[in-house]
Amino acid sequence: MSTPRHAGQAIVDSLALHGVQRVFSVPGESYLAVLDGLHGSGIENVVCRQEGGAAYMAEAHGKFTGEPGVAMVTRGPGAANAYVAVHSAWQDGTPMVLFVGLVPVADRMRESFQEFDPHAWFGTQAKRVFVLDEAGRASEVVAEAFFAAKSGRPGPVIVGLPEDVITHEFTGRLVRPLPVAEGAVSPRELEQLRAALAGAEKPLIFVGGQRWTPEAAQVITAFAEANGIPVVQDWHAADRIPSGSPVNIGSLGYGRSAAAARMFDEADVLLAIGAVPTDVPTDGFTLRQREDAVNFLVSIDTTLRGRSGAVTGHIVASPVAFAEAAEGLDLGLSAAQAAAWDAWRAAGRGAQTALSTIGDYAQLPATREGTAHMSVVIGELLARIPDDVVSTVGAGNHTAWAQWFLPASVFPSQLGTRNGSMGYSIASAVAAAKAAPERLVVAVCGDGEFLMNGQELATAVQYDAPLLAVVMDNGQYGTIRDHQERHFPGRVSGTQLSNPDFAAFARVFGGHGETVTADDQAAGAVERALKAVTDQRIPAIIHVVTDQQIALP
Repeated sequence: MSTPRHAGQAIVDSLALHGVQRVFSVPGESYLAVLDGLHGSGIENVVCRQEGGAAYMAEAHGKFTGEPGVAMVTRGPGAANAYVAVHSAWQDGTPMVLFVGLVPVADRMRESFQEFDPHAWFGTQAKRVFVLDEAGRASEVVAEAFFAAKSGRPGPVIVGLPEDVITHEFTGRLVRPLPVAEGAVSPRELEQLRAALAGAEKPLIFVGGQRWTPEAAQVITAFAEANGIPVVQDWHAADRIPSGSPVNIGSLGYGRSAAAARMFDEADVLLAIGAVPTDVPTDGFTLRQREDAVNFLVSIDTTLRGRSGAVTGHIVASPVAFAEAAEGLDLGLSAAQAAAWDAWRAAGRGAQTALSTIGDYAQLPATREGTAHMSVVIGELLARIPDDVVSTVGAGNHTAWAQWFLPASVFPSQLGTRNGSMGYSIASAVAAAKAAPERLVVAVCGDGEFLMNGQELATAVQYDAPLLAVVMDNGQYGTIRDHQERHFPGRVSGTQLSNPDFAAFARVFGGHGETVTADDQAAGAVERALKAVTDQRIPAIIHVVTDQQIALP
């Protein structure tokens, strides 16, 4: 590789050394040297329509691939728009590197155009905040940023790029990626865990978090199935164990079954892999808070950030390292013990099967004229999509249709935020379609949530990222309306929406649009929309007009 001519070029060459295939950006004059470096580099620059969308795509790429997603934005307003995805990456433990153009060094602390302090803005929500003050360290800073984003509990890292510094000559060396440790399971820890599980009457595995691979997910699934241990998954992380597995009892958090919560609370031995008992899975720090609870936590995070409840043992290992250690582990159960575990597991599995089955359309409640059932549209979709479909969601009641019904047969196959951030569905669908162009991507969107980043449909068209968006239009911020009705019944305030024609919206951007206002329109709309996505390779929207009285499946 030839010596770069300026620091911006060195940054791009360093990204290539780290295996980066694409970045997501909104351009700005503050980092023109980096844009110049991207020219002809072989790294795809997916130019987005708003910094929030670009940063969400980078965060989703990090979730989907396990490698840091890269976003590039300008100073001040650009950085502010990107902040929402940084918060998501911080709470979800997602590897992500955000490059932010900054004012020239000489203009600092003078209230110059779009000036801000990246340490003050991002210091509490990022693993590290770098500011490149020496051009010769450009490659070193990239390597350190990627290492910080991936190591331990992954998370976002900010790299500030002063406008003048990145134009300076680069005289340093290109720094190769730093190795990231997976941790390990000692023989003593493995035996302690084996003995605890073998002696349990009601064991349970709880999975989630980051640093999974398809291979690790397969090994953990095989371990749970071979030993008959039920598995519950973290909220919006329900693709570690296949939805059709006999040990899968569903997810915790919002939209969970009563059986899943009860079993999580009652289990006499809990093995958590990648996930820890945080706010949402514990129903607001109420489940599994007993001091005598037996909890073995497998987490590469030495701080166990967000954990609540007791800790019997902490194995400092990633899901990958634990899977390698636990592969083929036989608990040596007696026939009587295996039978007792079967009964314990069956209750959770039965509840999950019931929850994830749409059932007979004729049994659905009546809706007002001019509206359709979201369940019918999803049912027609289920009859036509492949098992390896990727589903994405934003935040709100609409997510239940994806969480309960869409299959998660392989890892990764589900993208959502665990901080309840809206506007994620379309941006993350674009990222998934770019990362896995051979797979169908379905975004399940709320009407309010969709319009927070719906303009990124233009990005999907421009960069060949065909996706299918199912937009649930009930004319309101439904989740907030539910809360409002519980606390202030009958007093509707600040939650109602007047929506556009979402099908026309799709067509304006060069996609395909369908509108469903009655159940008998669903099959044809789904058929035509899928054909547009798979055959024409253009994005499609199915606009489903629903009754406000049916907030959940």
